[in-house]
Amino acid sequence: MENHQVSELNSNVVDKILNKDHCKEEKDSNDTAVKLANMQKAYATILTGLGENVDREGLMRTPLRAAKAMQFLTKGYEETAQAILNDAVFDENHEEMVIVKDIDLFSLCEHHLVPFFGKAHVAYLPNKKVVGLSKLARIVEIFSRRLQVQERLTKQIAEAISEVLEPAGVAVVIEASHMCMVMRGVQKMNASTVTSVVLGQFRDDHKCREEFLHLIRN
Repeated sequence: MENHQVSELNSNVVDKILNKDHCKEEKDSNDTAVKLANMQKAYATILTGLGENVDREGLMRTPLRAAKAMQFLTKGYEETAQAILNDAVFDENHEEMVIVKDIDLFSLCEHHLVPFFGKAHVAYLPNKKVVGLSKLARIVEIFSRRLQVQERLTKQIAEAISEVLEPAGVAVVIEASHMCMVMRGVQKMNASTVTSVVLGQFRDDHKCREEFLHLIRN
């Protein structure tokens, strides 16, 4: 009898947890739908403001497509570095430099909502811990899929890796072209922007920093 009561109690607890999770998923889904609908209306307003007819064949679904595209391009707001890295950090007796270079990145300038794109070079000095190499590219992806300025993006990548891995040092260099300079404004087609952030040993030891810069250039 006692075992039956315990089993029934456990079943009730499980049901409550499942119902709670279901309610949360349903709420998140509803919130996402409302946000998408609001963005769709906003894009329709913008197109109308340009003098376009949003009811013509070519534009009928453009506001919805644009809203979905913007959600994808800014999906990094829904992700965290901790969630990405925590299950991919391994104890390893390795202290030499690890570099992943030429990581493609695409982001949106927060000033004009036009793209900037280029490559990121990421390095760290392990402190008895290493991370799956693809995860470094995922960190770049998380922070680039937000409205950004390149300076902040570089810093966020470096600090996220430093916080989760606690390495002896982190270095990040980003080289990017900004459409706000190419398509509008000064319209300089070949201009590129380079930003860097160095932490720990990369900042304190110029030989270490020079080795990193040499390796990403070759």
